[in-house]
Order: sequence, then structure tokens, then C-alpha cells
Amino acid sequence: MNKKLFPLSATAIAAALALAGCASGSGAGSSGTSTPGTDQGSSSSSAPSTTAPASAAEHNAADVTFAQMMIPHHAQAVQMSETMLKKQDIPAEVTTLATKIKAAQGPEIDMMTGWLKGWNEPMTGPSGHSMNGMNGMMGDGDMKMLDAAQGTEAARLFLKQMIAHHEGAIMMAKTENTAGKNTDAVRLSKDIVSAQEAEIQEMQKLLAAL
Repeated sequence: MNKKLFPLSATAIAAALALAGCASGSGAGSSGTSTPGTDQGSSSSSAPSTTAPASAAEHNAADVTFAQMMIPHHAQAVQMSETMLKKQDIPAEVTTLATKIKAAQGPEIDMMTGWLKGWNEPMTGPSGHSMNGMNGMMGDGDMKMLDAAQGTEAARLFLKQMIAHHEGAIMMAKTENTAGKNTDAVRLSKDIVSAQEAEIQEMQKLLAAL
């Protein structure tokens, strides 16, 4: 009896080990962001951060360009939002929006910076690329105007500028969505499109009410 059962147990163990090896191999390549609930994938992949596995695995030139351009783009949106939050007599809805934009885009800057480091890519693209006037970026004059404006005038200017800014981000994100390879970067690009399209609608309503 025991001699018949033992080979079966050994076979089962060997099969389980083989399956575990397959699971760990596929999990390490496909898990870009952290999914703590899955024991097989998380225990087999030695990922110290949420973006390290996918960032090291697969990316292309479109992913690099997306991160390199979106980081300063997001940084300017955060700067614009901070400018508004320092002002007095700004409508509460506009202040709330500025707070939301800063809270969303700050962590995304950190995420994309981590990707570029993990890919061993530079933080900035070729020096010939100027962000001013492209993809909704504000020029120095635009930023000075926003800084000087007060009250309702500042709120209107912020909304107009941020609508154009968001439209530029959406264009870049849609390019990444089509041409990108890294799963985390493509996922972020889709999130940016959906979130910022909704915020544009919100800003258009706020602008009409001022």
C-alpha cells in the first residue's frame, strides 16, 4: 500500500513544483504594479518597489518620451495649482480643483521618475525639444500673468490655462496609449486621458459660471 502511494505523492509534488515554476516565471514578467493579494506572483518576484519589475522588463522609445515629456508637463500643472492655492478670494470650487490636480499629479511625477531611473534613461529628452508652447505648456509670460492675477480674474485665467494644459497632456497620453509598450506607462496614459477629460468638463462649467 505504502509503496503504491509514495510514487503518486512524489509525482504530485513534482507536478506542483513544475506548475509553481511556470507561475513564477509568467508572474515576474507581467506584474508591473503591485498586486499584494496574489501569493504566487508576489512571493516569487523579488520586487522592492511597485514599478521595478515592469520597468526593467519591457519598454520602448515611446514610453521614454512619454515619461520625459509628461514629468515637466505635470510639474508645471502642480506649479500652477500651487500659485492658485496661495491666492486670496479664489472661488472654493477652483481651489478644490487646484488641490485635486496637485494631489494627483505630484505622485505621478514620482512614478514616472522611478521608471526612467529603472530604465537607465535620462530624465530629459534631446536638448532640441522645447516644451514651451507645445502640448499646452505655458510660457514664462503666461506664468507671470497667472502669478499677478487676483480674485475672479485669477480663477478665470487659471481655468483657461489649465484647460489648454490638460488638452496637451491628453494628446501626449493618447500617443503613448497607441505607441507605448510598457504596461504601467500605457495604464497611466489611459488614466490621464480619463481623469483630465473629466476635469476639462468640470473646468468648462466653472468657467461659464464665473
